[in-house]
Amino acid sequence: MANKTYGYCRISTRKQDIERQVRNIKSEYPRAEIYREKYTGTTLDRPNWKRLNSLLKKGDTVVFDSVSRMSRNANEGMELYEDLFNRGVNIVFLKEKHVNTEVYKKSLEQSIQTTGTEVDIILEGINKYLITLAKKQIKLAFEQSEKEVMDLRQRTSEGIETARRKGKQIGGVPGKKLTTKKSIESKKKILALCDEFEGIYSDKIVMQLTNLSRNTYYKYKREIREELEKECK
Repeated sequence: MANKTYGYCRISTRKQDIERQVRNIKSEYPRAEIYREKYTGTTLDRPNWKRLNSLLKKGDTVVFDSVSRMSRNANEGMELYEDLFNRGVNIVFLKEKHVNTEVYKKSLEQSIQTTGTEVDIILEGINKYLITLAKKQIKLAFEQSEKEVMDLRQRTSEGIETARRKGKQIGGVPGKKLTTKKSIESKKKILALCDEFEGIYSDKIVMQLTNLSRNTYYKYKREIREELEKECK
């Protein structure tokens, strides 16, 4: 059976355009079969990724627009990368080509050959260093992606806090200011955790983490969304 090429596209907010990722992938891999994912959290929570992952076989290729579309969590991303690599699946990142699996494979193949002498002790150390260096570059790409998300959460949280200190309304009934400490803290957690606000967790998980009732949770989400939309105008 011939090897296949798949494209995986993911967005985490309604304001993002998933077709941009599709166009980027199709421009370089026109025959790629595209899998789309919207508004989901961690990799384990993504139903379409689960379907795609179950289809991937040795020699297949999966293309991502960027590292962040695969995972925004460095440890999770590295674990998934290693799993696919060990299964013989080729991974392509359009925006971070230096960490594609083909580059990693070349790093492994270019290891210095041993000589059968005492010098091998030194050569083996050099080989381990080269492999470790390649692996570090891959993880660094995931860490950078994770940092960008954390920075965005921090800026969003600071923006909400700044608006609150200036007496601006953060959602709710017009003219009624947010006064309870619990609601403020809950909204900060939602901003930091929910995938709709560039977090990595689904609504179900965030509700559990914040210990909020369903009605209260969605009320807070609506208020946050309304306030952010006002700030963008």
